[in-house]
Amino acid sequence: MRTVRASVNRVLLGLVGLVLLGAGGLVLLGGLDLPARWHLDLPAGWPWTGPDDVLLPARQRTRFTDRGWWWPVVIAGLAVLVLLLLWWLLAQVRRRRLGAVLVDSGDGEGALVHGRALEAVLAAETAAVDGVDRAAVALTGRRTEPQVRALVVLAPHADPGTVVRRLAHGAVAHARTSVGLDRLPTEVRLRAVRHRAERVS
Repeated sequence: MRTVRASVNRVLLGLVGLVLLGAGGLVLLGGLDLPARWHLDLPAGWPWTGPDDVLLPARQRTRFTDRGWWWPVVIAGLAVLVLLLLWWLLAQVRRRRLGAVLVDSGDGEGALVHGRALEAVLAAETAAVDGVDRAAVALTGRRTEPQVRALVVLAPHADPGTVVRRLAHGAVAHARTSVGLDRLPTEVRLRAVRHRAERVS
């Protein structure tokens, strides 16, 4: 679901960017009088062909201004657009890491485990696995349904399949048991360690 949401988000951002880029290019084309300077043969009805052109003629701009519903509708539409854009902006910058995990303590109230503490333990246990050079772990999802995203840098001699199995039966299993969860979805990204080339004389 997260992958689909990210893909839709990228497509929407790309489309908005293309529309804004195209509109800006048209404005610059007409504002700098480039069709006349470059002798461009633009099609009939092309907008912004010169510096004095406007997007909407005066007749269209003042078409509904004498009606009582016009300005409330315009203001309400712009307000909704601003709120949608603000919501979209906040959705991009909001913190995606999980602050705490809810543990069933058996008393009906539960207990909270700090997400950073669980991430640190997971990262340390993952880095201790044979074949792992270093690891970074982040918790996402909800407090009752956390998910693990791990970036694992493999040592040169490591076998990726063996490392993943050890992680599943080791660090991830221990974390799942410690917080009392039936399942702990985990996404592991593997990378090979990169050594800087050294000159041999």
